[in-house]
Amino acid sequence: MSLQYTSTRGDAPTLDFGDVLLTGLATDGGLYCPTEMPELPPLSADMTYTEVALAVMWPFVEGSIDRESFVSIVNDAYACFRDPAVVPIRELGDGHHLMDLAKGPTLAFKDVALQLVGRLLDRELTVRGRTAMVFAATSGDTGSAAIEALANRSMVSAVVLHPLGRVSDVQRRQMTTVDAPNIRNLAVRGNFDDCQDLVKAAFNDSAVRSEVGLAAVNSINWARVMAQIVYYVVGSLRLGATSGQPVSYSVPTGNFGNVLAGWYAKRMGAPIDQLVVASNRNDVLTRYFETGSLDAFDVVPSLSPSMDIQVSSNFERALWEASGRDGAAVAALLTEFRASGSAEVPTSWNDALAETFDAGRADDDQTLEEIRAVHERLGFLIEPHTAVGTVVARELRRDPSIPMITLATAAPAKFPDAVEKATGVRPPLPTFLSELHDRPEYFVEVGNDLDEILVELRDLADTAQ
Repeated sequence: MSLQYTSTRGDAPTLDFGDVLLTGLATDGGLYCPTEMPELPPLSADMTYTEVALAVMWPFVEGSIDRESFVSIVNDAYACFRDPAVVPIRELGDGHHLMDLAKGPTLAFKDVALQLVGRLLDRELTVRGRTAMVFAATSGDTGSAAIEALANRSMVSAVVLHPLGRVSDVQRRQMTTVDAPNIRNLAVRGNFDDCQDLVKAAFNDSAVRSEVGLAAVNSINWARVMAQIVYYVVGSLRLGATSGQPVSYSVPTGNFGNVLAGWYAKRMGAPIDQLVVASNRNDVLTRYFETGSLDAFDVVPSLSPSMDIQVSSNFERALWEASGRDGAAVAALLTEFRASGSAEVPTSWNDALAETFDAGRADDDQTLEEIRAVHERLGFLIEPHTAVGTVVARELRRDPSIPMITLATAAPAKFPDAVEKATGVRPPLPTFLSELHDRPEYFVEVGNDLDEILVELRDLADTAQ
C-alpha cells in the first residue's frame, strides 16, 4: 500500500501522493503530511545527487507513480543545473561551510524543488487527462522558479502573486519578462503575507477551487518539502555522515519550509545535530523560539526581502508534529493566532522543537558587514539572505567540532544593489540572463482583494481552454 498523507488540522480526507500533489492545501485549511516517516535507505558518499534523490524520495511517491517514470522525471529535473554536484559545498573556515542551492535556472534554492514539482504536476495531470491552474504567492523566488518550471506546459497554467515593490528588480523581472500563454503575474498592493492569505482564501473556497482546478506549488504542497529533504541528506553524506559524524545547518528562514525539510531529514535518520533558524528583522520565528509565543507584527522591508514574512505557513507542520499530531489543538491555536495576532504555544510543544531548533536574527547593518567581510576574507560574494544565515550560524553554533553548513539560498546577482553597497562590486547576471533588463514585462497590478484576483484567475482559465 502506498504511503498516505493526512492534514495538520485533522478534518480532511487522507490522500495518497498523487492526490496530495494536486490538492495542495487540505480542505480543512491544513497542510498535508505523511502519516509516517520512512527511514533512509542505505546511502554512500560517492552517490550522485540524483541517485540520493531517487533513494530518499521514492518511499513518498511509491504506489502513485511508476518507478521508470519517476527516474526519468528526477534525472530530467536536475539536468538543468549548472554544477554536476547540483548543490556544491565550499569551505568558509573553522568547520563552517556553504551549500550553494542557487545553481538552477532562476538562481535560487526554489529551483531544487520546483524543477521536480513542475514535472510531477505535468505528468500527473497528463495521466488523469485533466488540466489545473497553479495559484501561488511569492516573496521573491518561488514565483520565478515556478514560472520557469511551468511555462508553456500544456496541462497546467499558473497565476503568481508578488507584493508590489517588495521584491528585488531581478526577482521581479525573472517572473514578469516570461511571455507564455499559460502564465500570468499579478503585483499585489500589499506584502507577502497578504499574497499568501489570498492564495489560502482561494483554496479554502471549494467552489473556486473546483471551478478553475486550483493546484499549489508553494511549500504548502508536500512535494516541495519532500524535494528539499534531499539536500540535507546529501550535505550530511558529503561531510562525513557515513562515519557517523553529525552535521548542523543554518537556514535563512521566512516561511519555514526549507528548515522544516531539514527536520524531516533528521527524523528519517540523517545525522543532523542542530538546525538554526536565521531571521532578518521580521523575526516572528526567532521571537517564538525565545518566548514560546507566536506574535505577529507589521512586516518591515529589508535587504533580504524573501524573508519579509510574519506568518510562516510551514510552521504549522512543525507544531502538528510537536503536538503529537493533535489536529484539533493545532487548528484552535492557529485560529487564535489569526484572530488576535498572538497565541501561546503549549510548553510541551516548545520543548519538543527546542531539542533541534535554535533561532537568531541579523539586521541590515549586520547583513552588509557580513557580505563585506566574506568578500574581503575569501574573495567571493554572498547575497543578503545567505549573509543572515552565516551571521546567525556563528552566533548560535552549539559545538565547534560538528561541521556547520549554511544554506546559500540565492545567487548574489539576484540582489546586486545590496551586494554592491556592501562591497563596491556589482555581481553580474550569468550570460543566459544578460538581457533580462532589456526584455518587456508582463504583469497586472491589483489590489489586496480576492474578488479582483478571481477575475484574473477566471480569465486565464477561459483563455487556457
